[in-house]
Amino acid sequence: MKLLVINPNISNDVTALIESEARRSASPGTELLVRTAGHGVEYIETRFESLIAAGAVAEIIAEYTRDGSGPGTENGIDGVVVAAFGDPGMPALKELVDVPVIGITEAALCAAALQGHRFSIIAISDRIRPWYLDCVERFGLGGRLASIRSINETLTGIGSVQQDFKETLLALSRQAVTQDGADVVILAGAPLAGLARELAGQIPVPVVDGISAGIQMAQSVVNLQSGPHRAGAFAPPPAKPRRGLSDNLDAALTTAQNAARAGAGSR
Repeated sequence: MKLLVINPNISNDVTALIESEARRSASPGTELLVRTAGHGVEYIETRFESLIAAGAVAEIIAEYTRDGSGPGTENGIDGVVVAAFGDPGMPALKELVDVPVIGITEAALCAAALQGHRFSIIAISDRIRPWYLDCVERFGLGGRLASIRSINETLTGIGSVQQDFKETLLALSRQAVTQDGADVVILAGAPLAGLARELAGQIPVPVVDGISAGIQMAQSVVNLQSGPHRAGAFAPPPAKPRRGLSDNLDAALTTAQNAARAGAGSR
């Protein structure tokens, strides 16, 4: 199995954290291609920054899926993991390719929902909370959200959040359990990748790491071999005149649309 793991932020330090946790979480034999957004911001806190990141993620996916280089081909990928909490570009990115595209938010929420009734999200900034709340509600899980707690101090560096604020993050997690009634805690965001392993046993409920959940869920969905979208809400966008797209993105759209037409013709 080959998974494309994309950091929608431009921070290489965060990409290193993502890759480290992804490799610990991947099954033997799973190959990981870890890439960083070519444009955007250091770390995403707002809906607009997520919008910018979505385009960067789409470009990377298109690079690896253009011209039919899908699963089973020499250069093909079997699945994509969008490795930023908030899932920039999701669920729209599911329309672009035949392989599963999994966001770490949807993966973490599914993992939390399987392990408890109410969950809390621990975030790296106050500004990020409204966007995260939108994401939870979009998945229909607003009624199971116990709280979103966050660091309310200035970050000195996005790659060192774990080291700089470990005790704060631990305290917020414990407060989510004792004060908010959380059955599960989600440590949100790629900058916190791997922290759940370090805090194991120090928080009295299951703790979910988004990167680990994303890798595990992507592997599971790929293994299900459920088939691509050829109709419904996530069918490829219909063919129509377009201009100004990169060669990779234009080719990926053409490939998706041709596959959809071929699938429709076989019914």
